Formats: sequence, structure tokens, C-alpha cells
Amino acid sequence: MSKFRIDMISEEIRREADKIIREDMHDPRLGGTYCITRTEVTRDLRYAKMYVSILEEDKAEGVMAALKSGASFIRRELTRRMSLRYTPELQFVHDRNIEYGVHVASLLRDIAPAAAVEESDKNDDL
Repeated sequence: MSKFRIDMISEEIRREADKIIREDMHDPRLGGTYCITRTEVTRDLRYAKMYVSILEEDKAEGVMAALKSGASFIRRELTRRMSLRYTPELQFVHDRNIEYGVHVASLLRDIAPAAAVEESDKNDDL
């Protein structure tokens, strides 16, 4: 199967799974702010790894537990809504890229004022 076709299927699964989670799952642990950032489907369409970004770190464990426990329900709904020969088994992974980006940005903010001071000291010496 072509990479383009797999990417299309991955995106469609991400969209439908997000809709199922938000509209049909009524688990109180899903109360936090989260987003399915991307989905990677294997070439044989047997597995789909879904990356979930969670903004409230204190609720991350509950959100991930709710998604993992509801994986079979989500898969069953995907089978019903999508016309795939085989609906992949869903694996949820906590995506920490946003946290990492915020951390790097804060480090850069801390470094930037120090660099500006050093630059002004060099100019004063001239």
C-alpha cells in the first residue's frame, strides 16, 4: 500500500476516533484538555498508534487510562463508521512534544536576556 494511502487512512482514523471519544464516550476521566495530535497506521493496517497531547499534566494519567480502557469501544465504532477491510488495533501514546516545546521556549527566554547583556558589554568595551 502506498505511503499516501496509509497517511490518508491514518488521518481519517484520527478524525473519526476523536469524534467518537468526544461525542460517544462518557468517561469522567476524559474531562481534561487533550488532543489526538497524530496517528500512525502500520503498512498492514493491523495497528494504529495514536499520539495524545494532554495539556493538564495532573489529569494525564486518568485521560490515558480512559482511552486505553475504551480502545475496544472506539475500534468497534470505527468498524461501524468506516469502510476498511480491517480495523486496526488502537494503541494510545502520551505525546509530550508540547511540553518539550514549552520547556525549550522557557530555556531560550532565560538565555536571551543573558546574551543581550553580554552583547551590550562587548559594545561598551569598544
